[in-house]
Amino acid sequence: MVKHNKPEALLKGWVELSSLPSIYIRINNTINDRHSSIRDISDIISGDPSLTTCLLRLVNSAFYGFSSKFDTISRALLAVGTNQIRDLAMATSVLRLFRGISAGLVSMESLRRHSVACGVAAKMLAKTRPREVNVERFFTAGIIHDIGRLAIYRMMPDAAQEMILRCRVSNEPLCLVEKDVIGFDHSDLGRAMAQLWNLPTNLEEMIAYHHFPWEARQYPFEAGVVHIADYLVHEMQLGDSGEQYIQPLNKKVWRLVEVPESILSSISDALKAEFEDVVKSLGEL
Repeated sequence: MVKHNKPEALLKGWVELSSLPSIYIRINNTINDRHSSIRDISDIISGDPSLTTCLLRLVNSAFYGFSSKFDTISRALLAVGTNQIRDLAMATSVLRLFRGISAGLVSMESLRRHSVACGVAAKMLAKTRPREVNVERFFTAGIIHDIGRLAIYRMMPDAAQEMILRCRVSNEPLCLVEKDVIGFDHSDLGRAMAQLWNLPTNLEEMIAYHHFPWEARQYPFEAGVVHIADYLVHEMQLGDSGEQYIQPLNKKVWRLVEVPESILSSISDALKAEFEDVVKSLGEL
C-alpha cells in the first residue's frame, strides 16, 4: 500500500465526496442573501421531497419536544430557525452518502447508526449548557464527524479492510493504524473535506479534533463535546464505525466542556430513549 502525502490528493476526482451537497449550498446562499425570505428558503427545501419529509419528521419527533406539530417547512423554519434548518439539511444530506457502499467488515447502515447516535448524544451534551444557542451544529457535527472514514471506505475499500482486520488482532486505535497504512487518518481527511466544502471553522475543528479536542485551536469545547459523544456511543455499542479500541476518556476533556462527568449517566438514559426514534425519523434518505 502506497501512502498518500496529503489527504487532499485522495479527494481529487471523486466528485460525490469532494463536492458539498448542492441543496446545502443553495440553502446557505439564500440565508446569506439579505434580500431572501423564509418563503425562498422553504421553496428550496420543498423542491426536495425526500429532504422535506425527513426534516418534518425530525422536527416533529420527541427529540425536539415541540408541543405542536409542523406540516410545512415554512412553519418549521419559524420554530427551529433558518441556521438550524440549514445545519439539519447538511446532516441529512451527508447521510445520503452512506448509500450505495458495499458492505464489508463494517456495514454502512451500522456506520450510519453510529453517526446518528453521535449526533444525538452531542446535541444532548450541548443542551446541558444554557448559554448554547445553536445546538443543531452539534447534531450536525456528530453526524459528519466520521465523514473522512466514510471516504476511506468508499475510495480505499481494500485498505479499509486491511486496517480493520489489523485492529481486530492488535487492538490498536484505528486512527493510528490509518496513519501508518495510508499516511493520515480519517479526521485529517475529514478536515480536508470540510475545507474543500468551505464549512464553518467550528464544524471543521469538531471533525478534525474529535479524537484530541485539547489540540483544537479555536473550538476545543465543541470538539470536546463530539469527543465525549463518540466515546459514549462506542461504549453503548450504538452502531459501528469500524473502531475496535475504545480510548478511555482523558480527564482534561471535562475541563474543556465544563460539565460534570456524572452527566454521562443521564445522557446515556436519554440516548437510549430517543436514539431509535431519531433513526426512524431520518428514515431512508
